[in-house]
Amino acid sequence: MKRISVRFLFFLVCYITIPGLLPVFSIPTVQLTSFKQDTTEVNNLLEQAKTHFNSDPGKAISLGLKARDLAVKIKFSKGEAYALKNIGIAYYIRGDYDQTLNYWQQSLKTFKSINDELGEANLLSNIGSVYFNRANELKALEYNLKSLSVSEKINNKLRIATALVNIGAVYYNKLATHDKALKYYLRALPLTEEIKDNSAIGTVNANIGEIYFEQGNDSLALFYFKKSLVAYKGTENMPYALNAVGKVYLKKGDYEEAIKNHTQALGLAEKLNGKLDIAQSLLGLANATQKIGDDKQAISFYKKVEPLALEIKSLIELKDSYKGFAASYAQMGDFSNAYIYQSKLTNIKDSLYNIESDKRIAGLQFDFDIQKKQGEIDLLVKDKKLQELNLDRQRSIRNSLIGGLFLVFIIAFIIFRNYQLKVKTNRVLDHQKVEIEHLLSNILPSEVAIELRRDGVATPRYYESVSVMFTDFKNFTQMADDLSPQEVVLELNTCFMTFDDIIEKYNLEKIKTIGDAYMCAGGIPTKNSTHHIDIIKASIEIREFISLRNQERQNRG
Repeated sequence: MKRISVRFLFFLVCYITIPGLLPVFSIPTVQLTSFKQDTTEVNNLLEQAKTHFNSDPGKAISLGLKARDLAVKIKFSKGEAYALKNIGIAYYIRGDYDQTLNYWQQSLKTFKSINDELGEANLLSNIGSVYFNRANELKALEYNLKSLSVSEKINNKLRIATALVNIGAVYYNKLATHDKALKYYLRALPLTEEIKDNSAIGTVNANIGEIYFEQGNDSLALFYFKKSLVAYKGTENMPYALNAVGKVYLKKGDYEEAIKNHTQALGLAEKLNGKLDIAQSLLGLANATQKIGDDKQAISFYKKVEPLALEIKSLIELKDSYKGFAASYAQMGDFSNAYIYQSKLTNIKDSLYNIESDKRIAGLQFDFDIQKKQGEIDLLVKDKKLQELNLDRQRSIRNSLIGGLFLVFIIAFIIFRNYQLKVKTNRVLDHQKVEIEHLLSNILPSEVAIELRRDGVATPRYYESVSVMFTDFKNFTQMADDLSPQEVVLELNTCFMTFDDIIEKYNLEKIKTIGDAYMCAGGIPTKNSTHHIDIIKASIEIREFISLRNQERQNRG
């Protein structure tokens, strides 16, 4: 989803599971009149496989394998290429990316062997989508730039639009390149509308929605996500669009609508056995239930997300689930588990941040632009007169030098900016760690907090002798009826803060407060022989404070 991600997204952003597969579900039937009955049978098997992609991917795989075997037997290379592609689609829908890459790489090789550039462009972008879903942005950009180059060469608008959307998604996944992402999406939008392909229209609208969502423009984000939902109606992409709509409602505080959309997405995703969509639906439900205060239910959803994310190697969903675990456990007072998942979150954030990948992404884009420019120069040179050849070469050398210097500047700038981002990220993580440790120190005795940070668990202790004090406000209900809610809270806060100061003075340990009740103990966590005297002294001082407080209230009328 973020992925446009987020992931964004995509996660994100929104590579979702779709951008690399824009044309995948409209596979042309391969018709070669020179073949007889066997080629017709291959075509029929391919058509049958298409009908089972969403309802029964396993059946689609079986039919695809039969088509491949027959095509190989009769040396029908084009039929073999499409059969391999069909098998990969079915595995993609099931979330089995290893098998998807296996069959799509075979399909790509076959398309190249028969000089089918349209099929080559399609497979290049499809493979790029798999690498994106595995958080390998470098490979994703490499394959999609190749797809764009081939697509522009054959001037196929559908494939150009697909590559533009996918490249935009890769750039969106890095904060420093969001402007490039928007540039590619805007190039893709009119193409998708021109070819009137609902899958492409849905994807571009979804990705634009992700950008507006990231920018905080929730109204426009919801508008474009709903447009994508209309375009995806009745397709395997509906779970993504429903999850996207759900996350906007979650951000806007409409938790009922958020849960409604994520629940609907989960039902559709489970029918399709789409593991990424299932994980994202569960993650949306977990976040929504956490917001309404049901942390136990939220944790149950996060527990379902974690193994799915690990299985499909989706680091973005794994990161978000760890973040949710840490927050829910902290809110429930289970600081041991909160600390464990916060540590996991820190580790996975480091693995997702790769400065070297950013540098090479910029290099690939520059190389692609240079190749296009050089092609234009070559065409111009052919039209020049012979006497202008030397001048053209000088200009080419000059432009190359300028371009080289510009490339060095860009790489240096990107390295410096990414270094700053890394430093900033580390500072934030260090600050969060300090906040958690400070929170543990405030809530737990210092010895317990130190043990929890060191070992991850706190060992129960037995105390032979302790003293416990309970306080309760007499006639509190009557007093609460006479005061406004704000005055009641202020009065309790003033009293309890004073109680905290008094018990600290006498080396007592605060246990908890419930309503107007206050509980503390002496002789813990550090044993001492004067705890019974200390707690009596504290009780007397608390009583004197309350008496003085009551007198002041009476004097004020």
